[in-house]
This record gives sequence, C-alpha cells and structure tokens, in this order.
Amino acid sequence: MDDYEKLLQRGLAKVPKEVDGSGRFHVAKPEVEKAGAKTIITNFFEIAGSIRREPGDLLKFLLAQLATKGEMAGQRATLQGVFGEDQIAKKIELYIRMYVLCPVCGKPDSKLVGEHGIVMIKCEACGAKSPAGKKA
Repeated sequence: MDDYEKLLQRGLAKVPKEVDGSGRFHVAKPEVEKAGAKTIITNFFEIAGSIRREPGDLLKFLLAQLATKGEMAGQRATLQGVFGEDQIAKKIELYIRMYVLCPVCGKPDSKLVGEHGIVMIKCEACGAKSPAGKKA
C-alpha cells in the first residue's frame, strides 16, 4: 500500500486545484455584415454547430425574437432589417439558456427530444429531462 499511496499523492499533486469547465463550451461571436437593409450572419452554421442544434431551429428562434423574416444560404443566415452584433449575440445567448443548457446541472451536453407533443431538453450529463423554452 505504501507505493499506492505515493502514486496517489503524486497524481493528486498534478491535478489543478480549480477546474474551469468554461473553456470546453465556446460559442463563436456572431460575425455580422450589413448589406443595405439586410443583416448577414456569416458564421451562422458554425454557431449552430457549436451549440449542437439544427440551424433551422436557431434561425426560427432568431426570426421570432427579432420579429423579422430571413433565410439560410450556404453557411450564412440573412435577416431582413439591420441588426447589430450585440443584439444578435444576446438573442443567441437567450436561445442557449432556453434550449441548450440543462436547467438542472447547467451543462450544455443536451439534446432536444419530443415527448407527447412537448419539446424537452434531455441532459446527457446528468440524465435530467426538462421542458424546453424556459430560461435556465
């Protein structure tokens, strides 16, 4: 047991005292271009991929929140109207709180599932199921 204790102490000494999990979940800042009366999010598919959600679902949410029309083309999303990066970023953060982060453990390891006509967030980290659409 003496060798085991030494190995254990050596291993524990190498573990950081505080583990910051925030580096694991990173959502790119929206890259926005203005084209006349339209706003183009050039990295839209990258954002949707980083939060593991369908681009169509994210676009539908943004269009409803911004009360506008829009479409996807290639890797981009085009919105009718002029919107700033901060405005779009806040709406994406709201989407993440409502449809990505687990309301129980707060982790982003989730997927959306339908149960009896209700969209649920199923957390792959803690196993919890919660109705989607509420702010975490």
